[in-house]
Amino acid sequence: MRALVAGRARRVGSLGMWRAGERRVPERAWAVIAGGGTGGHVYPGLALASELVRRGHDPATLRFVGSKRGLEAKTDVTGGFPTTLLPGRGWRRGPLARSGLVNAQALFDAAAAVVLAGGLFAKWKPAVVVSFGGYASFPCVVAAALFGAPVVVVNLDSVPGLVNRWAARMAAACAEGVPGAPRPRTAARAAESVFTGVPVRAEMATIDRSPAARRRARERLGVPPDATLVAVSGGSLGSLRVNQATAELAQLWARRAGVAVRHVVGKRDWPRFAHPARPAGGLLYQVVEYEEDMASLYAAADVAVQRAGASTVAELALAGLPSLLVPLPGSPGDHQGANAQALARAGGAVVVPDAELDGARLASELEALLGDPARLSEMSAAAKSLARPYAARDLADLVERCARGAPSSEPATEKPATEKPAAEKPATEKPATEKVVPRAG
Repeated sequence: MRALVAGRARRVGSLGMWRAGERRVPERAWAVIAGGGTGGHVYPGLALASELVRRGHDPATLRFVGSKRGLEAKTDVTGGFPTTLLPGRGWRRGPLARSGLVNAQALFDAAAAVVLAGGLFAKWKPAVVVSFGGYASFPCVVAAALFGAPVVVVNLDSVPGLVNRWAARMAAACAEGVPGAPRPRTAARAAESVFTGVPVRAEMATIDRSPAARRRARERLGVPPDATLVAVSGGSLGSLRVNQATAELAQLWARRAGVAVRHVVGKRDWPRFAHPARPAGGLLYQVVEYEEDMASLYAAADVAVQRAGASTVAELALAGLPSLLVPLPGSPGDHQGANAQALARAGGAVVVPDAELDGARLASELEALLGDPARLSEMSAAAKSLARPYAARDLADLVERCARGAPSSEPATEKPATEKPAAEKPATEKPATEKVVPRAG
């Protein structure tokens, strides 16, 4: 088996790393970070990898494995890290007539991915495999079992997904992203279980919402400093329901002066919402396909309207940003509903079921929040109470303890509670990055 490496050397990502074509990365890997598909799976893995680089690990030995159908295949989201793309697709639930062919293809892709992963692991010989869940993790966990590599299962959501529930059977450790989340019943008895929280990107872990920082963020976004700002996003791919409700909201609020809505549509629905009817009145309505500077948006906003993926909820808590959450219906185990309720119980969010969301309901809920500054302040403090700014550090501690060859008695590194998360440190070398599609030959 061999890998295809292509492209010119150019600066990418926020890590100060380099994508370098025509140069091969080392054959050995220290860690394989498996997952992907959406930003909610990719970004926590990226946060872990960045923390491992900060500790001195060579970025070229930290290999991401994702899916040809995921976000990581379409963008440079994994920055300067070697990235391997394997075939795979999710398992469709529903009537056999509609799902049978798709699931048959999913089984074929999974079998092919296991064969490819086995060949890659024979070369890489990783010291540890980290599974963030999703179908991209499955072949890597199988290969880890075949080659005796320890597995760390990271359960980001309140309810573990199908692949991670299965992977827990052979895990050396399980990291839990949500407090009180049930340990997978399938977890090996000897597996260590640690609550780490959900790792987030360094820029999202250190959002400054002081008045001066908010003014600067609004300048970057083109939002007046005295406007009330509502930030709306349905995730990296977008949400049709959220997008439709937000477009209706913009019409209902067309004449509302002193209010801004920044609407992040997402890639999937962008052609439909790219050219909205601009309100003729006082509302500032900004529509973008993808938000390149989510940290500035969270710093600038007064309230956010979001789905309830684990990464989103973790970032809202770290920012202390009040939110209206619309959980994705039909998410496996209703994990988004559980994520949203965890933040709502703490007082940091309002939850609206997807089926009940339209422009009128969105306007009603937002008007109740924006008309009560004291409530917004209480929601901000409540969200902050769930924040885990050291999640990437704690997960890296666990991964290093479990890695093959690590001292068995090595304790976790403790840091003072007042210390801020370390910023990402640029690598001193320019690691080669490959978007690789393994093929026989």
